[in-house]
Formats: sequence, structure tokens, C-alpha cells
Amino acid sequence: MVELKVVVAGAGGRMGAANIRAVAARSSLSLHGAVAHSAGMTLHAAIDRSDTAAIGQDAGLFAGIAALGLAITDDIDAALIGADVVIDFTAPQASVALAGKAAALGLAHIIGTTGCSEADDAAIAHSARSGARIVKSGNFSMGMVVLANLVEKAAAALPDYDIEILEMHHNRKVDAPSGTALLLGEAAARGREISLKSHSVRVRDGHIGQREAGSIGFATLRGGTVVGDHSVILAGSGERLELNHRAEDRSIFANGAARAALWAAGQAPGLYSMIDVLGL
Repeated sequence: MVELKVVVAGAGGRMGAANIRAVAARSSLSLHGAVAHSAGMTLHAAIDRSDTAAIGQDAGLFAGIAALGLAITDDIDAALIGADVVIDFTAPQASVALAGKAAALGLAHIIGTTGCSEADDAAIAHSARSGARIVKSGNFSMGMVVLANLVEKAAAALPDYDIEILEMHHNRKVDAPSGTALLLGEAAARGREISLKSHSVRVRDGHIGQREAGSIGFATLRGGTVVGDHSVILAGSGERLELNHRAEDRSIFANGAARAALWAAGQAPGLYSMIDVLGL
């Protein structure tokens, strides 16, 4: 069995722990010789910022599984030596820096970081052109990828319907709208053959007048421990179509990221999405 050597970035966070569990579940030790798997992965390193309390802890124990004999470290350069792929759910600045390192080393880089600016996205795209195999997505859930595909088709089929996107996440999320909401907005915009940037409405407050035809609205809710709820509403005259997705466990994102890592390992350098991974 060929095993990818995976570095999990942001290992001290909740998504980092989920990613560690997903990688460990796909190792040869966990598969018990199952012949159905032609490729697996092994945790090569787990990294995070130096000020994170997880530094020095066993990555497996921190993630709530058996000890892996591998301590979470802040030595990023050393961690990347000999690696094949980085799974990265961190922050924009960290992801941009990791993309540059992935390009220099010819690694695959799976980016689930949200809140990236246009400049961040441009830097990541440059790294993809410079040798990295990058899969970047606002959401790695298989169900969400299918939902985005449906949203694009619905937006095209119902050109006169108003589109509103509602999302809710836990009270610790720092960016808004969520990366997933923007992913769905981009899907709707593709269906309408318009630019999301010039048609999105992010804030409504006070006397704003009538809704502008053709706009794509976003509403953001934050509270509690919600993993992620998203609804796309297409409102027409006399009827309303709602397409919903509710994430109940972070493992769906980690499993999707692991799938993307296995897929990206065999691709040429470039910037890909989960649409590419699933062949949609």
C-alpha cells in the first residue's frame, strides 16, 4: 500500500483534531490489511503556532485517539521535510505562507481556511502555478459539494427568482459570511452568469429601499456550538424553493479533506476545487 505522508496544520484546533483522526483512520495500521484500499495516509507531522497550548502534546492523544508517538510542533520547516501533502484549516496569513512552501517543495496542499482576501487568493493561485497542487474549498463536505452543484442549476433554471443565502455557525467563528455561504453564492452567480462581487448584498440595515433585482443576499447568524447550517432560498412569485444543508459533525469536513489529499497527490500542479475532486 502506498501511504501519503500528511502534515496537519492547525493541529491544536477542533478541525485540526478532526483532521488528525481522519488521517489516522486511513493509515495501514487502522485498515487492518483491507484490500479495498490502494492508497492510505500516515500522519507525518502535526503543526501549529508556538503560542498554542497543544504544542508538545502527542497528536493522537490530543485528538482523542490512541497515542501516535508524534508531538505537535511549531517547527514548520522541519515538519514539511519528507512530506507529501499538507491539510490546512488555519488562518489566511498562515495558509498563504504554507502555499508558498508547498510550491517550493512540490507538495499537495489542501486548504479549508476561510476569510481569505482577494490578495490572499491571488497569492495562493500563484503558488499553485509555481508547483503546488492545491485544493481549496470553503467546505469539504461531500453533501455540500453536491448542494452547490444543485444551487448552480437552480439559479440558472429560475432566472427571475430572488436568491438569499442564510448561514449559522458557532459563536467562535471569526469570519462572515462563512466560506461555505460564499461558495454557495459563487455557485448561484455561475448559474446566472454574473459576478458575485458586483451582485452580493452582505448587510441590510435601516431604510434600504426595495430589493435590487438580480442581487444575491447573505444573512449571518452566530451562536452556541452550531457546526454549520446553510440555506439557499430562491423566492419567486407565489412560491419559494429552499435548499438546505446541516453539518452535524466536523468529521464530514475532515473526511472530505482526506479524500481531496488522496486525489491531489496524483494531479499536476494547479489550483483545484472539490468539484474537481468529485468529477462534477
